[in-house]
Amino acid sequence: MENKSVSKQSNSFTVRFSIPSYVQSVARILLKEGFHCYLVGGALRDVVMSIEPDDYDLATDALPEEMLKIFPKAVSTGIRFGTVTVLIADADGVRNEVQVTTLRSEQQYTDGRWPSKVTFVSDIDEDLSRRDFTFNAMALDFSSDVLDGSEEEKEWTVYDPFGGKQDMERKVVRAVGDPVERFTEDGLRAFKACRMASQLEFEIHPETKNAIKKTLPVARMVSKERIRDEFVKMLKHSAKPSIGIIRMKETGLLEIFMPELLEAVDVPQPKYHADDVFMHLMRTVDAAPVDIRLAALFHDIGKPRKAMPNGHFYGHDLEGEKMAREIMKRLRFSRSEIERISKLVRFHMFYYPVITEGATEQEVEQYEAKKWTDAAVRRFIARVGEENIDDLFSLRIADAAANPKSVFQPKEIELLQSRISDVRAKDMALRVSDLAISGDDLMQMGIDPGPKMGEILKKLLDEVIEDPAQNDKDRLLERARELAGQ
Repeated sequence: MENKSVSKQSNSFTVRFSIPSYVQSVARILLKEGFHCYLVGGALRDVVMSIEPDDYDLATDALPEEMLKIFPKAVSTGIRFGTVTVLIADADGVRNEVQVTTLRSEQQYTDGRWPSKVTFVSDIDEDLSRRDFTFNAMALDFSSDVLDGSEEEKEWTVYDPFGGKQDMERKVVRAVGDPVERFTEDGLRAFKACRMASQLEFEIHPETKNAIKKTLPVARMVSKERIRDEFVKMLKHSAKPSIGIIRMKETGLLEIFMPELLEAVDVPQPKYHADDVFMHLMRTVDAAPVDIRLAALFHDIGKPRKAMPNGHFYGHDLEGEKMAREIMKRLRFSRSEIERISKLVRFHMFYYPVITEGATEQEVEQYEAKKWTDAAVRRFIARVGEENIDDLFSLRIADAAANPKSVFQPKEIELLQSRISDVRAKDMALRVSDLAISGDDLMQMGIDPGPKMGEILKKLLDEVIEDPAQNDKDRLLERARELAGQ
């Protein structure tokens, strides 16, 4: 395979940064064997933007089988596309993974995602021209610089044939070449464009944005799992995920995988909120910690279906839980994550009464009437789940922070946290497994495993949560006999 180095200096710029020694080692080995090696992709984009990369991707004109000979311990992770994962130790002996991919061109995209024909090439321009966005289509040619293994900062030359640096300076996401062609090749790129706009807080170039609208049929061909993964990346790695969600709404992508969210657009809530339901969800998701952003996005999603003429949304928490489950099942989320997020949506409307200094006698009476008993606190913990309490508090705070009209007082959380700590310190049962009797005890009484046994155990747990003193084996066995009609 003929080697071709980067020589178009007019399309190059220099940038000062450090490259880990283990990455340089992989490049140096390939160069020593007579091949070219380039730093490419997101890692190069990040260093140009002064962001520390999570990993490093290299490209080379060495064929996959040649790389496997050069690196005997390498793993063939995508042989069809020429990708090999090289395992190499750094100066401290820590093993690192570096993905190295053979330069390639791609043709005949038949399923809106994967090319049916991949050709390995030696020309870096051919490889870069198939990439998605201009800032991902740059290359650092290691053969142009001295690889001495030093991790000190130095100037490196970056080849930039499509103006990626300029687009980064302008803060725009722009497709390489013809944007319609890029999105027709791979339907996931449209979702990625919105994710990158959100992650980098960029705008999408008008031609690129218009191309997404034109190629929606291709985007519809992408599996729900891949869309989910791209969406979750956006939620996790964006300071303001609302940027990407709004871009998905504007381009028609949101309708493909989460049309329920569009129901919230222009649904007014003048009584207690400053924004319509959709914009309140956007503000809440931006205000929420990363781990609960999906719950923040769904917490009021049931409101449009529960809108009343009087401006209230009675039962929107239950409807929201139902919708969250449906959406997450459709997107193939794990069962445990569906349960966690759904519970947060279901119970986000909790209110803990607060009494202020100087309260009137009537206000004190009202507070005493609303004050939670120990049993109420235990019921709250049991329904929400001990493992979800802190996340629920975070959601409550984000919900309030996103609404200038909120009457929420942070003292609510402080007082409830204190009450929960007090109740937790006492001996209590919150799960069926905490009861003094088990299913085996009921079987010995002649109650077969099944719905009836489950109902009896649940009833017993409810009674013990109300009065912990009832969690005595003899008492529970007697009560179980009564419930079983024995």
